[in-house]
Amino acid sequence: MLSYQHAYHAGNYADVLKHIVLIQTLKYLKAKDKPLCYIDTHAGSGNYKLNSTESLKNQEFTGGIGTLWQRDDLFSYVVDYVNLVKDFNYSEQLSHYPGSPLIAGQLLGENDRLFLYELHTAESRLLNDCVKKDKRIKVFRADGLKDSLGLLPPKENRGLILIDPSYEIKNEYQTVVDALKAMHKRFSTGCYCLWYPVVARKRNQYMERALQSSGIKNIQLFELGIMPDSDEHGMTASGMIIINPPWTLLANMQQTLPWLAESLAEHQQGHYRVEQLVAE
Repeated sequence: MLSYQHAYHAGNYADVLKHIVLIQTLKYLKAKDKPLCYIDTHAGSGNYKLNSTESLKNQEFTGGIGTLWQRDDLFSYVVDYVNLVKDFNYSEQLSHYPGSPLIAGQLLGENDRLFLYELHTAESRLLNDCVKKDKRIKVFRADGLKDSLGLLPPKENRGLILIDPSYEIKNEYQTVVDALKAMHKRFSTGCYCLWYPVVARKRNQYMERALQSSGIKNIQLFELGIMPDSDEHGMTASGMIIINPPWTLLANMQQTLPWLAESLAEHQQGHYRVEQLVAE
C-alpha cells in the first residue's frame, strides 16, 4: 500500500499532461487577485533528481519532459510548462523535475496557502525538507483523501484540490469518487483535479460512470495515450478529470492534446480524449 515512489516515474508523459493542466488551471485562478487555497492529497517528495537511481531505472522521463526539453517548436500551452520546469534546473541540461507541490508554490502568491499530504514516511520527510522554508506551506504525513476533508470549505472560499493517487489498490477507483462526493458536498465551488492511469480500461469506465451518476455538475476529461489499450503493457494512457474547470481549458486542450499525442507517442500510436463528461 505504501510502496509507491513517484521518483521512478517523474517527468513521464503522464506528468506532462497532469502538470500542463495544473499550470493552466492555476494561472486562470490566479488571474483574479484574491487568496487561493491549494490542497494536494498525494504530494510525493516534491522534487526529483533525474540522475537518481530511481529515475534512471526505466528512464520514463525521456518519453516525457526529455522529449520536449530542447524542442524549439513547442505548442503554445506546452511552452508555459517547459519554461516552469526550466526554472528548477540550474543549466540547460535537464537534471531536476519539480513535483506538483513545487509547481503550485511557484505559481501561487504570498497570501495563498498550500496544504500537502503524503502518507509514505520517507516521501513525507523529503517533502518536508523540500518546502520547510516556505511559510505558506503545511505538510502532513496523513491520508490526504480522508484528512483534507476537514479543510473544506477553506476560509478563502477559493481553492484547487489535486488528487493524484497511485491506484495500486483496485478499489481506489471507487475511493476517489467517494472522496470527491464528500469534498464537493462541503465545497461545491472548488476546482477539483483528479489524475488517473489507464491500466485496465474497465476500471476507468466504472469510475467515469460513477462520477456521471454522482450528481456533480461541470466535469471535463482530458486523456493522453501513447499506445492502444492493453492488459499486458502496464499504463498505456493517463488522464485528468476536472470538476469546475476554467472556462478556457476545454478549448486549450482541444488544441494541445493532438500535438502531445503526436509528439510523445511512438510509431504513431498516440491517442487522446477531450470530453465534457457532465454538463454544467
